[in-house]
Amino acid sequence: MRFRTFCRLPALVLIALGLASAGTALGAAAELGVRHRIDVTVSAEPDAPIFSRLKGAKGELSFTVRLSANSRESKFFGMLRPSFPDIVVPDGAGKPLVQQTKLWEEEVCHQRRGLPKVTVTQLGGHFAEGEGRIEISAINRHIGVMVPPDELTPGIKLDPGSDSFGLFYAFRAQTRNSRLNVDVKIYPIDCFL
Repeated sequence: MRFRTFCRLPALVLIALGLASAGTALGAAAELGVRHRIDVTVSAEPDAPIFSRLKGAKGELSFTVRLSANSRESKFFGMLRPSFPDIVVPDGAGKPLVQQTKLWEEEVCHQRRGLPKVTVTQLGGHFAEGEGRIEISAINRHIGVMVPPDELTPGIKLDPGSDSFGLFYAFRAQTRNSRLNVDVKIYPIDCFL
């Protein structure tokens, strides 16, 4: 009997050491957090009115983005209002009106709790001057209010991808009449808590 108990002792010690190292590995993995970066790009559809008569014209755009990014370590809720005053309409739809630009980035690493909620709520601006000027004023649809003439449809999900900044999740807000797109990329950046 004593011999069997004595032989089992090394096996129990090895099992205990294995469980202890697994617990350490799980504890280290739990310390991995995330912070988010949000970039935007503005483009136009090939059939957009600005391409039919305003190639090379100058213009400006601004939009409003509602952002909610809350965690235990970092809380942010607010409206971001980026503006782009010196836009030149490109020769074709393959080139964006506004190159990819950083809109917002978290400074604090926090626990993983999903993506921030980002909604483009309004897009405005104009292209060209004088008689050929095109005004853009697009907003979201609201309950109890008539549908706007240039409705802005937010939250069109695009395929995830990766680029030089890393993995991203993408969403698009698109205007109905002016045929402009605001693409939002959300980058989850790994960090340690």
